[in-house]
Amino acid sequence: MNLTAEQMDQGRRNFMRLLAGVPAVATLGVAAGLRGPVAGGPVKIGFIGVGSRGRTLLTDVDPAYGQVRALCDINPTSLQKADDVFKKNSVPPARHYADWKEMLQKEDIEAVVMAPPLWAHADLAAGCLDAGKHVLCEKMMAWDEEGCERMRDAAHRNRRVLELGYQRNYNPLYQSAYEGIIKTGAIGEIYHVRTAWHRNGSWRRQGDPPSPDFNPSQWGYPTFDHLLNWRLYWKYSQGLMAELCSHQINVVNWFLGATPEAVIASGGLYRFPEGREVYDHIYATFEYPGGRSVTFSSIESNAFDDYYEMYQGTKGTLILLHESDAMFFDEEASKRSTAIAVSPRDGAAVAQSSETMAGNRNTSTASASTASSTGTGPRPIRIEIQRFCSAIRTGTPVACGPDKAIASARPCIRANEAVKQKARLLI
Repeated sequence: MNLTAEQMDQGRRNFMRLLAGVPAVATLGVAAGLRGPVAGGPVKIGFIGVGSRGRTLLTDVDPAYGQVRALCDINPTSLQKADDVFKKNSVPPARHYADWKEMLQKEDIEAVVMAPPLWAHADLAAGCLDAGKHVLCEKMMAWDEEGCERMRDAAHRNRRVLELGYQRNYNPLYQSAYEGIIKTGAIGEIYHVRTAWHRNGSWRRQGDPPSPDFNPSQWGYPTFDHLLNWRLYWKYSQGLMAELCSHQINVVNWFLGATPEAVIASGGLYRFPEGREVYDHIYATFEYPGGRSVTFSSIESNAFDDYYEMYQGTKGTLILLHESDAMFFDEEASKRSTAIAVSPRDGAAVAQSSETMAGNRNTSTASASTASSTGTGPRPIRIEIQRFCSAIRTGTPVACGPDKAIASARPCIRANEAVKQKARLLI
């Protein structure tokens, strides 16, 4: 995107003007009407996988909704770092386990929040569900379609809540965009969506084994590098399509009210060919019903574009940038300049007047994530975990769920297959 600061500011003004015209936006946040888990108290939770992503989830557990009783990870270093999260949040520590089955047997827990490597999702989630536990599992749902179906079947069979970690569903900014621009038809008919997630780096993590004799082979990892950098190997990972694209496909499916029918894709190891298997550059075009197309690109050689979703309609263009900024541009080049901002309050998007917003990601008040980072509203992940706990206690429906998560995983899995087969594949 090549937008000046002035254009971005005008785009934000346009976005807020449209929201101000939708009465429901004032109270539409995903947590609006959310009932806290009063009966029974906070949900008793065990964590499986407390690496970097797992610790992010751990940080956002609201003690009014969930109480973490136990942590499970095969890497002792990750468990030690997780203990630091408890200290920082001033909450009681949790017991440690390396075996998730032992944790379930010994601990009095009702639910599991899990963020292990992708290839383990299906076995762990289905096992926890069959043990009678509710599950919040990080995205992508599973390494393959069979694993996704196994997880969904286990949730249905055991009548347990299964939610997947697509936090955009819980972001008041995305809720506002959908209600105020997509659902109202302000954007017109959408025939093309452009998504991108660009970075400049190898995705490789650096670290030492927790001890000289640490042997991860008993868990299926021949070397410590395979455990630490599991995202770089096909055995455990679906690469950029799973870790990045599935987030964006999930929200595109929501906004378009449809799922893709076919995909063509290309990619390869171009910049970092050594010591990894998954692509460092990939480009995909998804074909949706009604002649609509969605493009996705992810590169590891330039970060200028960063990440965004752009919806191009017959009446205007909606841009959602960094999960924290929103802009709308009328095809008629509207000249209205009313400055209105949205700040999440208790999980809801609230319209309010504001000064002109600066043209950068750090100062936008049209933001769920930014507002949360300054203490003016909860982070989407925190809302996600609150809603998961509320679903367990009071039956409040989750925002994504297994059906939507499978519809997000399948296109990404097929896109990787399309690259390998050099063919257009049906989804």
